[in-house]
Amino acid sequence: MTAAPRPRRFRSARRVPAALTALVLLGAAGLFLYDLAAVRTHRPGMAWRRELARQLDRHTPADLGVLVGGGVLAVAGAVLLFLAFAPGLRGVLPMRTPDAEGEGTGATAAGLRAGLGRRDAARVLRDRAMEVSGVRSVRVKVGRSHIGVRATSHFRELDDVREDLDAVLAVGIGELGLAHPPHPRVRVRR
Repeated sequence: MTAAPRPRRFRSARRVPAALTALVLLGAAGLFLYDLAAVRTHRPGMAWRRELARQLDRHTPADLGVLVGGGVLAVAGAVLLFLAFAPGLRGVLPMRTPDAEGEGTGATAAGLRAGLGRRDAARVLRDRAMEVSGVRSVRVKVGRSHIGVRATSHFRELDDVREDLDAVLAVGIGELGLAHPPHPRVRVRR
């Protein structure tokens, strides 16, 4: 029996930004190609190209404007590279597959992926926490590795409420079926 593949984070498709970038680059390449063909056929180059050549002849790389422009372009390139390699969809937590849980019925789970939104997980856990006796209000924030729970108690001892919340949240987190269950951090106050 082979081990189930480890669930990975979801990645965004980024189709629209990729298409817009491709269209801009295609337009720029077409413009340069047209200008190059015009110069090769002994016609004058486009006015913007002649002006750019004149400006490059006047300014050296040590000029402040050239350095600032180069810095802006370098930062823009670094941001674009970061966005290209960033996974995107950080709000979706990967869930376990049925085979990974040991509940497989013989059917393979290859290609089966499921995810749960962080806000949805926080709502489920908040509803669970509100069922604990003595809890007046709860705020739940779900991260990738931790769940922050802030509860307000109004008539029970804080230690008792914290113990009940720990037990309820442990069961709730287990029932969410996350591939990498986050650890709860519970704070209870009056």
